[in-house]
Amino acid sequence: MNWDQIEGNWKQLKGKVQQQWGKLTDDQIEEIKGNRQMLAGKIQEMYGVSKEEAEEQIERFNKTCH
Repeated sequence: MNWDQIEGNWKQLKGKVQQQWGKLTDDQIEEIKGNRQMLAGKIQEMYGVSKEEAEEQIERFNKTCH
């Protein structure tokens, strides 16, 4: 699934996002609205990881959304 599809299906994928990154609040997930850069920023902020690590986590997540 490409990121445009994820962004378009964000409402359906919010549960998977919450499961993957449990520290993100419902409000944060709602605020992200499928924006990959915002998601990466929130992962960095909440988990204390580098931008590269956040991107790697997002890429792994993206592969599971097929």
